[in-house]
Amino acid sequence: RGLEAFVDDAAFRQRWREIKQHNKANLAAFVEHSTHVRVDPSAMMDVMVKRLHEYKRQLLKLLHIVTLYQRLQDNPNLDIVPRTFFFGAKSASGYATAKLIIKMVNSVAEVVNADPIVRDRLKVVFPANFNVTMGQIIYPGSELSEQISLAGKEASGTGNMKFALNGALTVGTLDGANIEIRDLVGAENFFLFGLDAEEVMELKSRGYHPYDWYANNRPLKRAVDAFAAGVFSRGDATLFRPLLDSLLRHDEYLVFADFQAYIDAQDQVDRLYRDPEAWTRMSILNTARSGYFSSDRTIRE
Repeated sequence: RGLEAFVDDAAFRQRWREIKQHNKANLAAFVEHSTHVRVDPSAMMDVMVKRLHEYKRQLLKLLHIVTLYQRLQDNPNLDIVPRTFFFGAKSASGYATAKLIIKMVNSVAEVVNADPIVRDRLKVVFPANFNVTMGQIIYPGSELSEQISLAGKEASGTGNMKFALNGALTVGTLDGANIEIRDLVGAENFFLFGLDAEEVMELKSRGYHPYDWYANNRPLKRAVDAFAAGVFSRGDATLFRPLLDSLLRHDEYLVFADFQAYIDAQDQVDRLYRDPEAWTRMSILNTARSGYFSSDRTIRE
């Protein structure tokens, strides 16, 4: 909490940014070494590392990436904040759907990273074998923490705490420890979006029809249709059909229902990142107010 006293100190904020940039450079070097993909250390490090499971909604993150990619296709000169999207995950050995999602992330990376229209403004990387050693590089170098599970599904998790402690800002739902993080760091220092657990239950109880959400949201439909057309699978229109059919018919984890709110939150992230001083203040306060999650306090209680 003592760090809060320095949030208005311009020299302290500058030093904070220098340290964060050093950590981002370390992360960029690790990415290049492990994936042979060169990323810009000055780009926003937008990170989603966690177990691969449908309720954690890596698919929602992918739809955001494709939406940005399609905006650049429409307007190659579009002014967007450059981002590196960093995934790290493992699936359970028999979880075929999760493995197909891993394949989808890597397939999107293959297309986006190679497209000259993108001009390196978007990069997607997925280093293999996410583990603690990798985490020691990832968490300090992260700037945006993706905690976008469907509200009511996440028991707690600690990855989001590690991100906040390292000064990353969270975009997330009211789920698991996100609720405590938002309460502690302040709602103004957290990018909240999406349905809460009560709204999820209400929507499901009155009847959720994902196809209607797909049909009535042009960016969502366009992103889904690109997968269906084989844009990200070397022309194979069948590869991701199981994932798309599941979303269009059932969408158990309400990816479509939360899509627009998520896109809006990410556009807010883009705007704020352009103000380094404001972003740095939020970063400092995320770290300063994360002491509550100390294991010492937990054990004492």
